Amino acid sequence: MKSKIALLLFLFLPALCWSQESKVFDNLTIKSSILKVDKKFAIYLPAGYETSQRNYPVVYLLHGYGDNQTGWVQFGEVQSIVDKGIREGKITPMIIVMPDGEKTWYMNDALGKYPFEDFFIKEFIPYIEKTYRCKTEKEFRAIAGLSMGGFGSLLNALHHPDLFSTSVALSAAVFLDEDINKMSQTDFFNYFGKIVGPPKDGEPRINDFWNKNSILYLVKNMPETQKHAVRFWIDCGDDDFLYRGNSALHGLMRELNVPHEFRIRDGQHTWEYWRTGLPDALNYITQGFHR
Repeated sequence: MKSKIALLLFLFLPALCWSQESKVFDNLTIKSSILKVDKKFAIYLPAGYETSQRNYPVVYLLHGYGDNQTGWVQFGEVQSIVDKGIREGKITPMIIVMPDGEKTWYMNDALGKYPFEDFFIKEFIPYIEKTYRCKTEKEFRAIAGLSMGGFGSLLNALHHPDLFSTSVALSAAVFLDEDINKMSQTDFFNYFGKIVGPPKDGEPRINDFWNKNSILYLVKNMPETQKHAVRFWIDCGDDDFLYRGNSALHGLMRELNVPHEFRIRDGQHTWEYWRTGLPDALNYITQGFHR
């Protein structure tokens, strides 16, 4: 009789453990006193979160330009990708938080009217860590994103190296100064007008405000003591229109001896590319959590 019970436990216990499915909520809100609006976010909670007492490492996963907090859930298939990685032992159980970054580039605007970076760092992250069972040490906090979100991942890690252990940038919107200067007035205003203010004829686009938020400028002027503060993962498709900026970032990091991983894969600026890149990126984050 005992042997039969043992056999049944052997056969069905794994299934029982995984019957506690992961959960995703994609229409949650936080009332922001900094932005003076209610901000939406989505969150992935790993299987077993509701019944365990453990604290989990956390990844802030940022969407691209024109998307919102549901992008990684609906098109990025984050739940199935992470569930699979956890089952295979390639990704540690983690909380993944996806804020609605609108078209803010995850930075403070020049006029101080909508300081999204202040909200994200001073209000949103503390709220998440109070509300959910997150590990709050830097080594268990990472940031990642695609396109505009890749820019946001790099920017916030460079501005706040004391907060993030790893920064992942998939097809990051990294621009050379000459690319910005060549942009038509209409395109420049459409993409950056809300954060830099209405551009005026004759005024330089590359100014002090721009440089304070330029990935290439920040890396070029990175203090020696900061070079090992964050683990960087940069991944861009060989046919992506942002390939030039990502390659320039890789070259600059190599020249300045900033440790990082650089991946070039076959692909364009598409969800297929980001979905296939997410497992390795989260595995890289996991390796940092386990150090």
